[in-house]
Amino acid sequence: MAKTEKKSRSGKPNVVVAYLRDTRAELRKVHWPTRQEAWNLTKVVMAVTIAMALLLAVLDYLFALELQGLIAQDPLAYVVLGVVAVAGVIAYVLLRRQTT
Repeated sequence: MAKTEKKSRSGKPNVVVAYLRDTRAELRKVHWPTRQEAWNLTKVVMAVTIAMALLLAVLDYLFALELQGLIAQDPLAYVVLGVVAVAGVIAYVLLRRQTT
Protein backbone atom coordinates (compact mmCIF):
# COMPACT_ATOMS: atom_id res chain seq x y z
CA MET A 1 0.00 0.00 0.00
CA ALA A 2 1.38 3.41 -0.93
CA LYS A 3 2.11 5.96 1.76
CA THR A 4 -0.25 8.51 0.20
CA GLU A 5 -3.25 6.16 0.16
CA LYS A 6 -5.89 7.05 2.68
CA LYS A 7 -8.37 4.64 4.07
CA SER A 8 -12.03 5.35 3.61
CA ARG A 9 -14.54 5.22 6.43
CA SER A 10 -14.94 1.47 6.03
CA GLY A 11 -11.21 0.92 6.58
CA LYS A 12 -10.44 -0.07 2.98
CA PRO A 13 -8.07 1.96 0.79
CA ASN A 14 -9.74 4.10 -1.84
CA VAL A 15 -8.67 2.27 -5.00
CA VAL A 16 -10.04 4.89 -7.39
CA VAL A 17 -8.00 7.68 -5.84
CA ALA A 18 -4.90 5.47 -5.74
CA TYR A 19 -5.39 4.57 -9.41
CA LEU A 20 -5.73 8.21 -10.42
CA ARG A 21 -2.63 9.21 -8.44
CA ASP A 22 -0.59 6.38 -9.97
CA THR A 23 -1.80 7.31 -13.44
CA ARG A 24 -0.85 10.93 -12.92
CA ALA A 25 2.60 9.92 -11.66
CA GLU A 26 3.16 7.72 -14.74
CA LEU A 27 2.05 10.47 -17.11
CA ARG A 28 4.66 12.79 -15.61
CA LYS A 29 7.34 10.28 -16.66
CA VAL A 30 6.21 10.24 -20.31
CA HIS A 31 8.47 11.91 -22.87
CA TRP A 32 6.01 14.06 -24.80
CA PRO A 33 7.09 14.95 -28.36
CA THR A 34 7.78 18.54 -29.29
CA ARG A 35 5.56 20.28 -31.81
CA GLN A 36 8.17 19.70 -34.55
CA GLU A 37 8.52 15.99 -33.71
CA ALA A 38 4.74 15.57 -33.74
CA TRP A 39 4.48 17.32 -37.11
CA ASN A 40 7.27 15.15 -38.60
CA LEU A 41 5.60 11.96 -37.37
CA THR A 42 2.26 13.16 -38.75
CA LYS A 43 3.85 13.68 -42.17
CA VAL A 44 5.30 10.17 -42.08
CA VAL A 45 1.91 8.67 -41.21
CA MET A 46 0.20 10.66 -43.98
CA ALA A 47 2.80 9.62 -46.58
CA VAL A 48 2.51 5.92 -45.66
CA THR A 49 -1.29 6.12 -45.69
CA ILE A 50 -1.35 7.75 -49.14
CA ALA A 51 1.19 5.25 -50.51
CA MET A 52 -0.83 2.29 -49.23
CA ALA A 53 -4.05 3.77 -50.63
CA LEU A 54 -2.44 4.14 -54.06
CA LEU A 55 -1.06 0.59 -53.93
CA LEU A 56 -4.46 -0.84 -53.00
CA ALA A 57 -6.14 1.22 -55.75
CA VAL A 58 -3.72 -0.15 -58.37
CA LEU A 59 -4.19 -3.72 -57.13
CA ASP A 60 -7.97 -3.31 -57.14
CA TYR A 61 -7.85 -2.02 -60.72
CA LEU A 62 -5.64 -4.92 -61.85
CA PHE A 63 -7.84 -7.51 -60.15
CA ALA A 64 -10.92 -5.96 -61.76
CA LEU A 65 -9.27 -6.13 -65.20
CA GLU A 66 -8.29 -9.76 -64.61
CA LEU A 67 -11.79 -10.69 -63.51
CA GLN A 68 -13.32 -8.97 -66.55
CA GLY A 69 -10.92 -10.92 -68.77
CA LEU A 70 -11.84 -14.21 -67.12
CA ILE A 71 -15.55 -13.50 -67.47
CA ALA A 72 -15.05 -12.61 -71.15
CA GLN A 73 -12.94 -15.80 -71.54
CA ASP A 74 -9.96 -13.87 -72.86
CA PRO A 75 -6.96 -16.23 -73.36
CA LEU A 76 -4.55 -13.55 -72.10
CA ALA A 77 -6.43 -13.47 -68.79
CA TYR A 78 -5.88 -17.21 -68.37
CA VAL A 79 -2.16 -16.81 -69.07
CA VAL A 80 -1.90 -13.99 -66.52
CA LEU A 81 -3.81 -16.09 -63.97
CA GLY A 82 -1.43 -19.01 -64.55
CA VAL A 83 1.66 -16.82 -64.18
CA VAL A 84 0.33 -15.29 -60.97
CA ALA A 85 -0.53 -18.74 -59.59
CA VAL A 86 2.94 -20.12 -60.36
CA ALA A 87 4.60 -17.02 -58.88
CA GLY A 88 2.47 -17.42 -55.75
CA VAL A 89 3.49 -21.06 -55.34
CA ILE A 90 7.17 -20.19 -55.84
CA ALA A 91 6.94 -17.36 -53.30
CA TYR A 92 5.24 -19.70 -50.81
CA VAL A 93 7.93 -22.34 -51.22
CA LEU A 94 10.77 -19.82 -50.87
CA LEU A 95 9.26 -18.21 -47.79
CA ARG A 96 8.55 -21.59 -46.24
CA ARG A 97 12.15 -22.66 -46.85
CA GLN A 98 13.53 -19.59 -45.05
CA THR A 99 11.51 -20.15 -41.88
CA THR A 100 12.55 -23.78 -41.38
